[in-house]
Amino acid sequence: MTETRPQGQPDEAMLDLLIKQVTEGLSPAEQRALDVMDNAVASAYTRDLERAAAAVTLAGSGAQPPIPPALAEGLARQAAQHFASASNVVDLTKVRDATAKLPAARAPRYGAYGWLAAAACLVLAVFGWLRSPAPPAPIPPVVQVVPAPAIKAIEPPVPPTPEEQRAALLAKSDSLKITLAATKDPAGAGIQGDVVWDPATQRGFMHFTGLQPNDPAVHQYQIWIFDAGRDKRYPVDGGVFDVPANGSEVVIPVRAALMVHKPAAFAVTVEKPGGVVVSGREHVIALGATG
Repeated sequence: MTETRPQGQPDEAMLDLLIKQVTEGLSPAEQRALDVMDNAVASAYTRDLERAAAAVTLAGSGAQPPIPPALAEGLARQAAQHFASASNVVDLTKVRDATAKLPAARAPRYGAYGWLAAAACLVLAVFGWLRSPAPPAPIPPVVQVVPAPAIKAIEPPVPPTPEEQRAALLAKSDSLKITLAATKDPAGAGIQGDVVWDPATQRGFMHFTGLQPNDPAVHQYQIWIFDAGRDKRYPVDGGVFDVPANGSEVVIPVRAALMVHKPAAFAVTVEKPGGVVVSGREHVIALGATG
């Protein structure tokens, strides 16, 4: 598997040529090979190698014998342990060879310690280049989460009450309002009422006070609409309704089973539960005519 070289650092081939350039010089072919490499990287690391070589020269004075093999092995072992986590591996044999090829220096003041300083300087320089920290990872932008506005639940509209619908029909100029009077039937005693009817929408409402409560299991009230264009023996069914025990005043919707073309009169009868198709009109309790 090919090892990826960190950006801005020399690879092994470039490092070999740079070390040889500082220690003993390059042949024309090697110089051409170095010239085609990354000039910026090569120039930067050439300066560092030259400083390392200068440090070796300044480490002592006088001629210096070759570095002892035991010392070189010790330096290599210590460097390998120190830089064991490095992402790039450097051949320490090459470092020792490069150290041996450095220009002859004057005799060190402290003997073997001059070699230690020289070799350590070169090893640390080489490993320091290869362990140059990678550029820090970009910090991701902070995304501010804005909470979504609370959505208020839409409540369904409240349907108007029968009283409100009756009032709306009364406000219309083309609606008919007819007074309902009690008949002589005992069940209609004491009642007062009226009916409002809208011919355009075929809707209407009856309004009563004093109408006696009924037991739906025994009998119900039924509305009838007499149409001038129909046989008066068969008025249009307007629906059945009940009066609760506390219903001293009630508003009842009128729902015509058939189209009413010319309303002539409205009536209320007492019928069996569920109403009838054709009333015998035995118990007509309220009646009102249009004119």
